[in-house]
Amino acid sequence: MKTFKTALSLIMLMAPWLRVSFKRLTFIGVFISISSSALANQKVTLLLDWFVNPDHGPIIIAKEKGFFSDRGLEVDIIAPADPADPPKLVAAGKADLAISYQPQLHLQVAEGMPLTRVGTLVATPLNCLLVLANGPIKNISDLKGKKVGFSVAGVEEVLLKTILERNGVKLSDIDLVNVNWSLSPSLMSKQVDAVIGAFRNFELNQMDIEGVKGRCFYLEEEGLPAYDELIYVANKDKLDRGMIKKFLDATELATQYMINHPRESWNIFKNTSKELDDELNKRAWIDTLPRFALRPAALDHGRYSRFENFLKEAGLIKKQSPIKDLAIDIGKN
Repeated sequence: MKTFKTALSLIMLMAPWLRVSFKRLTFIGVFISISSSALANQKVTLLLDWFVNPDHGPIIIAKEKGFFSDRGLEVDIIAPADPADPPKLVAAGKADLAISYQPQLHLQVAEGMPLTRVGTLVATPLNCLLVLANGPIKNISDLKGKKVGFSVAGVEEVLLKTILERNGVKLSDIDLVNVNWSLSPSLMSKQVDAVIGAFRNFELNQMDIEGVKGRCFYLEEEGLPAYDELIYVANKDKLDRGMIKKFLDATELATQYMINHPRESWNIFKNTSKELDDELNKRAWIDTLPRFALRPAALDHGRYSRFENFLKEAGLIKKQSPIKDLAIDIGKN
């Protein structure tokens, strides 16, 4: 009996310490569990083409809804200081994925950059030739002797040249003005009579909000081959096919969620940053929804072949690259 009482006394004396120790062990256990979960997620660096905007909807929704983490991915989304940098950084092995543009990809591959398209974000052209709705340009032929603003030399000039010639105007008949990224402001202030490179889901809405109506001439309706506006590119020499497939699966699910729940997905998107909660982004969100790739991994070989041929005939590339050097369907390779 004495021994039992002695043991009981010791237990009572140790009770506070045991409680504290149990709490510590519980905390340590939870910490280890969380750490193990974090370690299990593969880190992925994704470089955007520009600051976060509705064009990136499936990526933001996939992150906020946990679709990436459900597939064991921890995606670090980074907006670039210079929009030209993301493909270069991926080519240099400094990032896993980047958002880029199909037309630029063709030129970059021709230059020897080790890039390949692994998925599609926006599956239709967004670029358009933008004019004032109530201005003097009623038809493309009216641009003869006028000023046209642009931002990116090379592809945009070829696109413009093609649609001008289709309407009886030579590139030498117009005055090309580099307006940097000030597309709609330069048009609204009448510094130029038209701009090429304006995105129909943004600049049109931006002008309308400012009280100035714009009008787009759509490139795909003016004789140009259709193309994917926004794509995901990776370093073809360092492809992590498993990671890319998980990434595309997550963005596909996010796109389906956005189509099924446009209002809820917009609320999720805008609440990630106060800068996104404005009229321009709200309108752009609605206009961009039907343009997202419902099957981001799927590859249209004919589309890439036609655009490659178009660039060769325009003299921007010396020879055509095989499609396998430009793009892949990650699920079939």
